[in-house]
Amino acid sequence: MLVNKQKRIKYLGFDDFWFIVIGVFVLSFVTDYLFSNSSFTRLPFVEAVLNWSVSLFFSTCDWFILRGILIYFRKKYPALKDSVKRNLLLFLTIISTVIIVDFVGGVLLSLMWGVNYNPVSRSKIVLPVVVISTMTMAIYEAVYYYIQLKKSVREEEQTKRAIVQAQLDTLRNQAQPHFLFNSLNTLRDIIDQNSKEDAKQFVDKLSDVYRFILESGNVNLISLRDELKFAKAYIHIQSERFGDNLKLNWNISDTSLNYMIAPMSLQLLLENAIKHNVVSKMKPLVIHVKTEDDRLVVENKIQSKSTKMPSTKVGLKNIEKRYALISGQPLQIKNDGNRFIVSLPLLKISDQKNSYEHIDH
Repeated sequence: MLVNKQKRIKYLGFDDFWFIVIGVFVLSFVTDYLFSNSSFTRLPFVEAVLNWSVSLFFSTCDWFILRGILIYFRKKYPALKDSVKRNLLLFLTIISTVIIVDFVGGVLLSLMWGVNYNPVSRSKIVLPVVVISTMTMAIYEAVYYYIQLKKSVREEEQTKRAIVQAQLDTLRNQAQPHFLFNSLNTLRDIIDQNSKEDAKQFVDKLSDVYRFILESGNVNLISLRDELKFAKAYIHIQSERFGDNLKLNWNISDTSLNYMIAPMSLQLLLENAIKHNVVSKMKPLVIHVKTEDDRLVVENKIQSKSTKMPSTKVGLKNIEKRYALISGQPLQIKNDGNRFIVSLPLLKISDQKNSYEHIDH
């Protein structure tokens, strides 16, 4: 365990090699001061070294025995919830170890050198040694607790990100079949009302749109520039069905093109406007798409149909959920009975929630 760096890091949370080297020497000098009132200030150098070596012996024994017990408790009680139990057992072990090491070491030194190294007065020194040993082990525990806490927070964040990613994938995958469903309805109308050539042309353009969906379908945010390309391709397809009865006014500032937006969100708003409003020669539908105050605004006059279209309930709810998961910034929806206005926030990377940030990277 002392030689294997990977195991030291695994069970202690950090490489404690230099902590041991420096700590044992510091502890030995502190112990020498407590036991012998600093041998180097009152004894000849050789005698002082021999006296200090006794303190080094006790300090080394205490340190490595307690370190080994600490590792054993961490293997047995690794979870954060077991910290109280682990630390209580460790504290009781520190007291027992210091007393036993002091007694056994004193007996061995007495046998080796014929001097009593364990007088009654030494028992008064045990308490400071227990305190010092407890402080040393507390440093180990503090580092371990900090690393375990960081690991726990990191795992919790990873779990949150996985959940958010799953929700976003569900919403994104929900939007794509929704688009296909409506496109096929449009194709059916074209087949009924127009020539085969018009239907073929529509299918070709539809394939171009789906190529774009496939290329951008694995991300949760794309640039407004790319979303506009997709939305304009979608409107071009719809123009095959509605002709000049569907009109778009684009007023997009160049500075906003690099902002981020949820994929297909603009297309869903345009689709909703077409789906829920009359589009005819008598009542052409005019949709205004503009940017203002770091938001993308889609606005149209309300021209309600006399018969309600069956709803797949994707549209606005899908967009709202995606923006809530990504940034927490809400959509702004206004319906005054005359005009329907939806305002989408244009995002920067820094606007993303912490639990969502870097999900795509």
